[in-house]
Amino acid sequence: MLASPGSWYASDLQRAAGSTAEVTLCAFEGLAARLGALPGARVEAHATDLAACDALLVRSMPPGTLEQVIFRMDALGRAERQGTLVLNPPRSLEVAIDKYLTLARICDAGLQVPPTVTCQSWSAAMRAFEELGGDVVVKPLFGSEGRGMTRVTDPALALRAFKLLDQLGAVIYLQQFVPHYGYDLRVLVIGDQTLAMRRTNPADWRTNVSRGARTEAVELEDGWIDMARTAARAVGTPIAGVDLLPGRDGQMYVLEVNAVPGWKALARTVRRDVARLVLDYVSERSHA
Repeated sequence: MLASPGSWYASDLQRAAGSTAEVTLCAFEGLAARLGALPGARVEAHATDLAACDALLVRSMPPGTLEQVIFRMDALGRAERQGTLVLNPPRSLEVAIDKYLTLARICDAGLQVPPTVTCQSWSAAMRAFEELGGDVVVKPLFGSEGRGMTRVTDPALALRAFKLLDQLGAVIYLQQFVPHYGYDLRVLVIGDQTLAMRRTNPADWRTNVSRGARTEAVELEDGWIDMARTAARAVGTPIAGVDLLPGRDGQMYVLEVNAVPGWKALARTVRRDVARLVLDYVSERSHA
């Protein structure tokens, strides 16, 4: 398992494994590769040969330099080509970390997404701001849990924000704000299984649990389950957190697919041992 040291999820998975499986924790920084005539040519993590593992579960996507991120994905890709089961697959991790690419895949799958513009200059962003009705959510292209998200409704503030992002060389990603009912749905997809909760935050338009949202278990309509599964397949993530937003216009929007989904709040809310379900799925895939 690639996970951050001290990760709650690493501990939860090791607890769920008990004596039925050996879960070895490695950090992304420990990935290394040996090529050519070297003895033991392989992809390894902290000297653990990945080819000797039944599966590699990715439970972390730490920040890094461009070189580090590319090498990590390349190493995981090579391990996968050599026969190691990697969940989620390296290519799906690359897609899911990029909000533009994720949304493009979702859109191409025929699912409803908020009107979105991705551009590289403040002038293009200002045109998009007007086109999107002057009420937008600006998001970092890479990021999760609502970090760095800002709702902008004032043209003067939008201009200042877009010029700053332009100066920083950032890609500017802005979505039309979708009027909603104060909640969204987080759907955890594990193969063919789905678990869901409603997240409501009366104090903030963002419904992330990390920002104080309260949760409750919810039974999804069949169509919503199909949407979540379709979104996960579009990104290539057998294990995924899919965010659905019921809009006041009667549409159900797909906002995001997370390739390293958390389940701490979900497990507590739906009263299921999610870590055990994840391990069962990994075991099923590794022995298929």
